[in-house]
Amino acid sequence: QVTGHLDDCTCDVETIDAFNNYKLFPRLNELLESDYFRYYKVNLKKPCPFWNDNSHCGIRDCAVKPCPSDEVPDGIRSASYKYSEEANSHAEECEEAKRLGAVDESLSKETQEAMLQWTWHDDSSDSFCEADDIDSPDAEYVDLLLNPERYTGYKGPDAWKIWNSIYEENCFKPQNVKRPLASGRGDDGGVCIEKRAFYKLISGLHASINIHLSARYLLQDTWSEKKWGPNVTEFQQRFDEVITRGEGPRRLKNLYFLYLIELRALSKVLPFFERPGFQLYTGNASRDAEVKNLLLEILHLAKSFPLHFDENSFFAGNKKEAAKLKEEFRLHFRNITKIMDCVGCFKCRLWGKLQTQGLGTALKILFAENLIEKIPESGPSYGFQLTRQEIVALFNAFGRISTSVRELENFRNILQNMQ
Repeated sequence: QVTGHLDDCTCDVETIDAFNNYKLFPRLNELLESDYFRYYKVNLKKPCPFWNDNSHCGIRDCAVKPCPSDEVPDGIRSASYKYSEEANSHAEECEEAKRLGAVDESLSKETQEAMLQWTWHDDSSDSFCEADDIDSPDAEYVDLLLNPERYTGYKGPDAWKIWNSIYEENCFKPQNVKRPLASGRGDDGGVCIEKRAFYKLISGLHASINIHLSARYLLQDTWSEKKWGPNVTEFQQRFDEVITRGEGPRRLKNLYFLYLIELRALSKVLPFFERPGFQLYTGNASRDAEVKNLLLEILHLAKSFPLHFDENSFFAGNKKEAAKLKEEFRLHFRNITKIMDCVGCFKCRLWGKLQTQGLGTALKILFAENLIEKIPESGPSYGFQLTRQEIVALFNAFGRISTSVRELENFRNILQNMQ
């Protein structure tokens, strides 16, 4: 039973359950079924940068079916890094300016640089992700609705190696947590709030993925049909207080912590999406307008949440120390996004890449709050940009966590009925 107050927050489990399961989750699900959010471009062929590993999972359920390009809406295909007509027209103007002459004397040097910087917005300095090169011939569109995250049979040493690498080398691990999948209790060895938060985010992501695998488990596999559904035994092995020696409930509390961080990012990024010039551009104008309205409804709902996480406690000490810590934080997270290219199961790799990019985008938003506040109502927002990839990852990643919170209620009910 995971209940009550969450550490480092003013919030509690019950408030999140009620808010998510009855208000947010149904609307978010509807949003993620729309064309704009269901197609994600990903390169699943990148080699693992950390160790030589060609051991790809041969299990049928590990495969990912990419989309034939004619199934992807034109608006998405033609503007994969630009996300609105406004962006397209500005980008074309910049291209035109470059073609007509490398230097247009009527523009100041700063303006020229700003225009180019905006067109090819390279945010490597504030990005928490090692993003895929979506212009690579190996990058393909995937329909997320046709490739759902669920149990694939990918486990054992290969899967353990991934999580071990994430926790051991990149996670500011509290001393007492011996191994990612083993139990270790006690206090957190004097780790500062930022490093503790980083560990909790990754642990929460791990918990969320484990809930999806337990909730969409292959229960029956015959020649006539496959049946997927909740596997209570699998869930208990990962989260039961006795079986996990007290670790399970802590992992679930970390899931709620992750929920609060991503919810906070959604509430902060509202001004970026509220601008009239911003469109979720797929080429179907009336449907695009409906989806934007639904998106704004979700963001306003996120903003209305009564007990938001207060990120002002982060990096609030000595300026020099804080900057160093923030950079460490960013580099560790970038490394974790790279580790996703080492996952042997392609379906797990797809969802791992999407969820880490989504969390990285949420962190980018939280650290860019002062830039978001300065976004003008019309025209380009030079200081802060999100690519279509980041937008799709942000909402789908939050959709996964929202689903986990909803599935937890389902498991609670099943377990109560079994008693």
